[in-house]
Amino acid sequence: MSNPSVPTFGTDGIRGVAGRDLTPEVALALGRAAAHANAGSTLVVGADTRQSCPMLVSAFCAGAWSMGVDTLDLGVVPTPTVAAVAAQLGYPAAMVSASHNPYGDNGIKLFGPGGLKLRADAESDVQDLYVKMVEGGHAVGSSDAPPSPGAAKEAYNEANRWVEIVVGSVDPSLASRLNGRRVVIDCAHGASYRLAPIVFERLGLDVTVIGAEPDGVNINDGVGSTHPEALQKAVLETGADLGFAFDGDADRVLAVDGSGVVVDGDRLIGLLAVDWAARDQLASDTVVVTVMTNLGFHRAMADAGISVASTAVGDKHVLAALDDHGYSLGGEQSGHVICRKMATTGDGVLTAVQLLDVVSRSNRSFGEQAADVMETVPQILRNVRLERRNPDAAALIADDVAAVEQEFGADGRVVVRPSGTEPLLRIMVEHVDPQVAEQAVDRLESAALDKL
Repeated sequence: MSNPSVPTFGTDGIRGVAGRDLTPEVALALGRAAAHANAGSTLVVGADTRQSCPMLVSAFCAGAWSMGVDTLDLGVVPTPTVAAVAAQLGYPAAMVSASHNPYGDNGIKLFGPGGLKLRADAESDVQDLYVKMVEGGHAVGSSDAPPSPGAAKEAYNEANRWVEIVVGSVDPSLASRLNGRRVVIDCAHGASYRLAPIVFERLGLDVTVIGAEPDGVNINDGVGSTHPEALQKAVLETGADLGFAFDGDADRVLAVDGSGVVVDGDRLIGLLAVDWAARDQLASDTVVVTVMTNLGFHRAMADAGISVASTAVGDKHVLAALDDHGYSLGGEQSGHVICRKMATTGDGVLTAVQLLDVVSRSNRSFGEQAADVMETVPQILRNVRLERRNPDAAALIADDVAAVEQEFGADGRVVVRPSGTEPLLRIMVEHVDPQVAEQAVDRLESAALDKL
């Protein structure tokens, strides 16, 4: 690629500052490329609440229409809603969102037919074509033009398909078992602000909703899974049994127990894995996580007789492992959880409902269960800022990492990886002794700054 300013696919679609990196021209080209890759099929499109979404949705859809492809506009909906509708209709899809990022950023992630995120080869083909279009080196010529443009179709009611899937993922008796428990949900002023409350009310819960007043610029601003303090405060003030915080596009979730303690993705996945295994619902007694998952999780799963498969960071890698081996549960520490028999992607609301199902079948509180599922090994994550994105940054300090790991033995581990979206080198160190972990991070950061 000759123009480094053109945004390319990272960990989760393309992403950048709206209007600067992610321009209407970029969205138009990506819409044309996506339509070219899915000729003859309707594209399902959704978006979160950012003020830049209408601009980018319009440009993306215009690109698809120019190729003779229809679009099915769901409006403002969570990413898993887009994936679920695409799965039920057998269509490809696109979601305009920058997930947990600030409102000024935006992104576009693509799904193949059936609501599955694109595999690497398909993503590469779409990217090559779209980049050439943006750079002006290639365009789908007039000889390839369709006889008539595609049509725009609004289908906001199609989102109800997802509501029914989520509510129907648990036994109808769940409502009576929950018996009106008090729950707080934080919608991050994002894509779930309309639909998530409907789901929880359908389950017979006493629901308090925060973060459900989007204004185009307040998405993820002091609320949601990246700012759980808002949920902690609300849970304590209302005396709720527990709470759930979603991110801007609701494909991830973190929880807060009744005493205000944050419960991260590792513990949430652990709770589901142990429960599902006990009820013979965990395929092959295996759970899939990423390399960032805490060492304590691995130890806890081993004690429970559950195997752990690890992938690179990114829920698309987790999904690939789930599908390649027929596993049923996987996710990330950040709160991306994929319940594969029920969904094709991470779904924060679905995960929360599944956790409520676990809670409802125990006499113990959510907090007690979450505390006991694993013992967290002290973990330090440090982001080292680089002058520019460097996919080879981790390799340059590989010898330093190897030396630290040899010293750690079985008491710790190191994961170093470049960010998929920002000019950062992420250094994660775990060790049973937090002081040892801190010293190791300092040492590796110094090595990185010296060599990069």
